[in-house]
Amino acid sequence: MPSGAELKLPRNAFLSKQWERIPEKRRLPFAVFATTQVLFLLWWAAFFPGALSYDSITYVWHVTTDNWMSNHSVVYDSLVWLSLNTTGDLWILTLAQTVAMSATLAYCAGTLRKWGVRQRWAAVAACVPALLPPTAVFVIFVWKDVPFVIGSILAFGAAGRLAARRARGRQTVRDKDFYRTVALLFLGFLAVALFRNNGMLVAVVAAPILLIALPSMRRWVLAATAVPVLIFGLLTAVIYPAAGVKTPPKDAVYAFFYADIAVAYGQRPGFFTKEDKALMSSIAPLSHWKGRAANCYNADWAMESPPMNRPLAAERNDELMALWERVMKRTPDLVIGARVCRAHIAWAIFPGPKELRANTLLSDPQTSKTLFSYLKWNEEIKRSEYRPKLKIRPLSEPLHKVADFSWRTFKVPQLQWLLFRGAIWCYATYAIVLLFRRRTKLKGTTALFAVTLGLQLTVLAANPAPLWRYMIGPIFIGILILPLLRAKPGFGPRPDRTSTGPTESKQQDSDPEPEPAPVA
Repeated sequence: MPSGAELKLPRNAFLSKQWERIPEKRRLPFAVFATTQVLFLLWWAAFFPGALSYDSITYVWHVTTDNWMSNHSVVYDSLVWLSLNTTGDLWILTLAQTVAMSATLAYCAGTLRKWGVRQRWAAVAACVPALLPPTAVFVIFVWKDVPFVIGSILAFGAAGRLAARRARGRQTVRDKDFYRTVALLFLGFLAVALFRNNGMLVAVVAAPILLIALPSMRRWVLAATAVPVLIFGLLTAVIYPAAGVKTPPKDAVYAFFYADIAVAYGQRPGFFTKEDKALMSSIAPLSHWKGRAANCYNADWAMESPPMNRPLAAERNDELMALWERVMKRTPDLVIGARVCRAHIAWAIFPGPKELRANTLLSDPQTSKTLFSYLKWNEEIKRSEYRPKLKIRPLSEPLHKVADFSWRTFKVPQLQWLLFRGAIWCYATYAIVLLFRRRTKLKGTTALFAVTLGLQLTVLAANPAPLWRYMIGPIFIGILILPLLRAKPGFGPRPDRTSTGPTESKQQDSDPEPEPAPVA
């Protein structure tokens, strides 16, 4: 029974003939790509030209008024600029996002096959994110987080393929497939680093796990993870400033530190000296520092202006950072506790108190009449020639009603822990991979959760509020991991070969990687 036979062919004679023309090893990715692309196109048409948020309007303001700024991804701003200047609209950008996500999911379906997942289950797992409203609608948002997540899923798929080579005993073979996989691993981490300013931390966290899991590929893995970080640093420190891209104000960059001070002051005001209080009161009333600003779940409350004088905070930033260092030395438990609390979305399965805005903060795929308050204060957006384009104009009104109803149905609080919060999917990913490792005794399997751990710990390191989009990546990966529960690799544990010796023949290097035996 050929491995491709697991995917049922259409009974239509013409379609069957066309299917037979597709090489057997490409049928699974082709089927997944075609299916997910059709599904994404339906969501895209329902919310044409794409779902918008406050950040979406910010990107448009950046690139249409010569206010390029590095507080958001400059690369994504460039894509927004390209879309507006080629089509006068944002639809080409969101359409490209659906194509990129479909291709990535198809690639990951192939990765699952290499671990012995049956084709039908690999296809189902890859198609589910294009069907579920929380994951599908996310893909058609005008957000830098979308290519960031696509990059993280691509890195997961490539890391999984490299690990499968080790499990098969082919970790020292350097063929075209190996170099192609390393290139895609690099591309995934490059997207992760360039599309979110703290995204390079994902590569920093994932790298040690991959280096341990893939000992005979360390040079290549190190290059694929370290070079993207270096490229991000070069762009941020040298190229962007040289190109005239503005750096964000200090009050935006160091907002998390101000919020830490507020949490510590709210809990132990007696630890603060008169000089400390004088500095704080010059920027905001002490009642603010001890009141709303002391909410550890949401840094936005601390930065409300008024009462906080944000320009003055930026001006006196060095003094505030010196105060933060003193607070950290005096009460490290409060500062660390504030960071863990603020990253609630990364580790807690269920949301926190709604009155403190610790609930899961979702962005509806609808455009507010004020463009998320931009029309209240930004004259440039009011007069912008693109203002009429900054709203949802569905290609089909009935389709839009069905899609919007589906989105709102899945938003019910009782389901948010499963569909909008990534923590449960992180823990599921770790458990499934470790159970698979225990059952199969295959080496290198820990590489399968390296990216997920990187995504989770990055949010723990720096996070402003419990925003669902920060943990959507682990949901995609968690769904893809599920079929490993029933996977039956057609190969057993192989002894490690730490170096390519002279006994390896050219024939071995050129042979294609064998597919796992089909499971009846």
